[in-house]
This record gives sequence, structure tokens and C-alpha cells, in this order.
Amino acid sequence: MLFPTLDFGVFFLVVFAVSWALAGRPEGRKAFLVAASYFFYGYWDWRFCFLLAGSSLVNYAAGRIIDGSDSPRTRKWTVGLAVAANLVSLGVFKYYDFFIRSLNDLMWDLGLERELPFLAVILPVGISFFTFQGISYVIDVYRRDIRASRSLLDVLLYISFFPQLVAGPIVRAQTLIPQIEAKPDPNRILATYGILLIVLGLFKKVVVANYLATEMVDWAFFDPTVYGPWDLTLAVWGYAIQIYCDFSAYSDIAIGVAALLGYRFQKNFNQPYRSESIRELWRRWHISLSTWLRDYLYIPLGGNKYGPLRTRLNMFLTMLLGGIWHGAAWHYVVWGAMHGAALAVEETLTRGRDKPGARPPRRIWRRALAVFLTFNFTCLAYVFFRAETLSDAILYLQSFGNLDAPVEFYTPFLVVLVGLGFASHFLPEDSLERVESRFRRLPMTVQGALVGFAIVAIDAFGPEGVAPFIYFQF
Repeated sequence: MLFPTLDFGVFFLVVFAVSWALAGRPEGRKAFLVAASYFFYGYWDWRFCFLLAGSSLVNYAAGRIIDGSDSPRTRKWTVGLAVAANLVSLGVFKYYDFFIRSLNDLMWDLGLERELPFLAVILPVGISFFTFQGISYVIDVYRRDIRASRSLLDVLLYISFFPQLVAGPIVRAQTLIPQIEAKPDPNRILATYGILLIVLGLFKKVVVANYLATEMVDWAFFDPTVYGPWDLTLAVWGYAIQIYCDFSAYSDIAIGVAALLGYRFQKNFNQPYRSESIRELWRRWHISLSTWLRDYLYIPLGGNKYGPLRTRLNMFLTMLLGGIWHGAAWHYVVWGAMHGAALAVEETLTRGRDKPGARPPRRIWRRALAVFLTFNFTCLAYVFFRAETLSDAILYLQSFGNLDAPVEFYTPFLVVLVGLGFASHFLPEDSLERVESRFRRLPMTVQGALVGFAIVAIDAFGPEGVAPFIYFQF
């Protein structure tokens, strides 16, 4: 079930009405939201609901054992087994065939002509996201950052809550479970904020992301050999705007839907393309994943505790594994390695200079140059992220040598779409809050009319059909 569809619109109206009708019966409301979330997830394939339920039960049981034990050995073994169970589930569905394919290729190269069996399993939608939520829950209980929830219903809802179930943001237990435990309060409905986020998300997905994909990006990556360097450059810039608008749109809609149900999620994107370094980029892009990788991978690896060389190695390994998280393919490995190497190089060049007062603010032209270099390095890495295979990515880069190819993509519409998409990253960071403050002062009839007009206009101006969100495949 896709967000920008009539099916989801009807589904959410029913969920909104029934959930608030049950506000006086908190347990009944939770049970209804769990059932609605499983219906939402089972809309793709009902069989994967058993996987989701199994993940929730394992993490709930592990949390109770860890929280109730005073034995360090029991606690350590339990958290280890729980994390392993989550990773095994993720590994089988997402990585088994990739490793078997790679091992078969290696065996053939070595002259061992044997074929190991493939499982050919279907990748469950959102498995990476709810697996990471489960892992963070049991680790936070183990670290005593939170107490294990005594309610199975609360854990079921925390892991399956439909707004962020299939493509994030990755919400921590210490953020969501206290909200689930609290008595539902209609005064917690952030109506204006939620509606504006939903409308903004619909515009970014239905109009900007879909037009860039169908009019330019998909064509360029399908056969880059027919395009020249100018078109290929604009196409990868266009992909940078497309993936931002596509993924941040899902987060916007998820956060907006949750707000209308009385739950508050943290911001997942914060104008990433205004970043002056790759480190800053990852503080602004997919914030819930980057902080997850920091807290549950980079810091356990040692963080910056063991000297400069170990710090750079930990940065590289964290991003390498972050690349593998995105997909079971070598081009994702290269993408992660590029970002890891960039972070390590930045750490080497700027060590000791990023402390407060260590250096005066940079001049505007230096800041502009830093933004330009950071954005274009990100786009270079995107070639590997967007390509279907590693060889396709290399072919795309080789096609920059097609100097005689005619220019096709530089239409006013596409150039303006890319330019405005990039320029939007330099609006004041509190722009949405300013709009919300002014919008809230309007009469309710005017607010309703404007929202209705915006939705109709988005539907009218968007291309035919609704493409799945890019991050559904992860």
C-alpha cells in the first residue's frame, strides 16, 4: 500500500477515526493500531506478517530476560542471541543469494565447477528497518538506557507501527514506547504540522521525484552510452534531487501521519545538500540511520577512543557496512566504501580544526566551494548507488567520454526542477515552522480549502501512475 494512493487515503481515514474513537480505551486503541499496521504490511504479502510478528516476539522476550536478570553472563548471552537472531533473519532474506552467487563465481574462477544452491527468496518490504528497530531495542535495554516494556502489545506496536514500518525513519524505543504507554490525548494531535508535512511529502514525491525519474534519470541510467557528459552530469544531479525528494517525502508523510495519530517522530532530513563536508552530510541525511550506525556500530567498534588510525578505520568500516545495509550487491559496497574513505580523509585533514574556536568562520566563497565539492562527490557516489550493477556504474562513468553525443536533457522544465530542488536546501531551516505558524491562524474553512486545492493540484500536475518509493527495496 503506497502513501500517495486512494487505497491508503481510505485506510488512513478509517484508522484515524477509529483510533481516536478508542482514545478512552488505551489498550483497545493499541490493539487496533497493531491490527491496522499488520493489515498495512500484509497488503503486499500477508505471509511476511509472520516474520514481523516473530521479530517482535523475539525482541520482547529478550528484553524481558535482559531487564529481569542481574547476571552479567545471562544478560550478555541474551542480547547476543537476540541480535544474532535479528541479523540471521535479515541475512537469509537479504544477503543469502548474494553471498552464494559471489561464492559460486569464486569457485568457478578457481576451477571448482560446483554450484551451491540458491533460495530465490522474496525480500520482505521494510525488513532492514524493523530489524534495526528490534536490535536497538534489545541493546538499549542491555545498556540500561531504557527499561524493557512489560506489555507485549506495546512492543508489537513499537516495531510494527505502520507510518514508519517499511521505509523509516528508524524510531528508537526510548522515543516511541513512552508515547505508546501514555494515555491518548487529542490535544497531542499536531494537526497543522502533520497536514503540511503530508502535503509537502506528496509534492516532493508525486511531482518532483517522479518527473525527474521518468523524464531523465531512468533514461540516462538505462543506457548511458547514448548520452554525452552534459546530459549525464545533469542526470546524476537530477538523481540526487530525486532520491532526496523521494526518500524525504516518505519520511515527511510518515511523520505527518504519526502526528495526526498523536505521536511525534524526530526529523529525518535537514537540508543535506547545503553540507560543507561529508561528515555534515551524514548529520543531515537519513538522520535516524546515521545516528543508528554511530550508536550501535561506530561506538561499539571503538569510536575515536583508540587513536587517529583506529578512528579512521572505524569510520570506514561503519560506512562500508552502511553500504551493505542498503543492498546485497557490489555497487552498494563501493558506494559505502567511497563515503567511508571520504570520512577518513576528512578526519585526517581537519583533525583538531573542527573544535569551537579552532579557526575563524570561512569566507563565503570557501563555503560555496566546500558545498560544491561535497555535493559533486555525493553525486559521483550516487552513480554506484543508482546503477543496477557495478559494471553498469562503470559504464555510466565511461560514457562521459561521449563528447559528440547531442544534448537532450537541458529543457527549461528539467533544469528548473533540478535547480529549485537544490536551491530549496538553502531556505531558512525553520521555514516549515514559519509556514505552520501562519497557516494555523487561518480560519478552518480556508485551511481545508487550501489543503484540498493543493492535493488536487499535485494529482493533476504529477505524471501518470505512482512509482514505489526508492527505499522500499532496502
